[in-house]
Amino acid sequence: MTDISSATSGSVSTRAPSTASSLEGLARRSEAFVIPLSALVFGIALFSIFLLLLGKSPVQFLDIVWTGGFGSWFSIQNTLSRASPLLLTALCVALPARLGLVVIGGEGAIVLGGVAAAALGAEFSTAPSYLVIVLMGIAGMMAGAIWIGAVGALRHFRAVNETISSLLMAYIAIALMNQLVEGPLRDPASLNKPSTHPLAEAYKIGNIPGMDVHWGLVVGIIACIISWVLIEKTRWGFAARIAGGLCNQPTSRSPTSCRRTTDAF
Repeated sequence: MTDISSATSGSVSTRAPSTASSLEGLARRSEAFVIPLSALVFGIALFSIFLLLLGKSPVQFLDIVWTGGFGSWFSIQNTLSRASPLLLTALCVALPARLGLVVIGGEGAIVLGGVAAAALGAEFSTAPSYLVIVLMGIAGMMAGAIWIGAVGALRHFRAVNETISSLLMAYIAIALMNQLVEGPLRDPASLNKPSTHPLAEAYKIGNIPGMDVHWGLVVGIIACIISWVLIEKTRWGFAARIAGGLCNQPTSRSPTSCRRTTDAF
């Protein structure tokens, strides 16, 4: 009788931790969907309250947003075209975040990257199209990398908070863009709205067949997949995730401090 009861209690104790671990694993996997969805719902709810205070209809506003973004095939293609560069800009936030850094000034990088690409394309307007497209891509990446690299340099050498520096430097980048577009890079033919010299169709990457969406969407998706593999499936990515986790944990001296260098601001 004793043997049976002990065996039964042993099987129950074995099943309980197994069920608990399964539920814990399910909860961790669902975090990637539940947290962003909750943030979206919470944001919509707060904005709806704001609209109600102004005497406006939140339902009408959401209907306009949905119609403008996804209400027709034209709207969907327009949304995808505008989302293409934002995929690459989002990586400027996501990758440093895995290292424990909060960089929110990706707008500055994308602005200067576009200026650099447009300037190079206008300068080499007589070169072979395939060469110009490649050089424009490299110029855009280098300009964005240098700008965000400056944020990292300020963090590393001067302990300046990367959130503040990246945000403030975005305004500097926009001012530089305005100065260049309205100055040395301006097309004399653009009278009302200053712009750079237009690029010939041969120097553009073109649209995906059957869609009015350029190939930048595919490039952005591929970049996101490569970044995921780099972070989740490589030794370097594992080290990056460990480093980012350690930077967010308190030290033994103070429960509220971080193991990385104290911010200057």
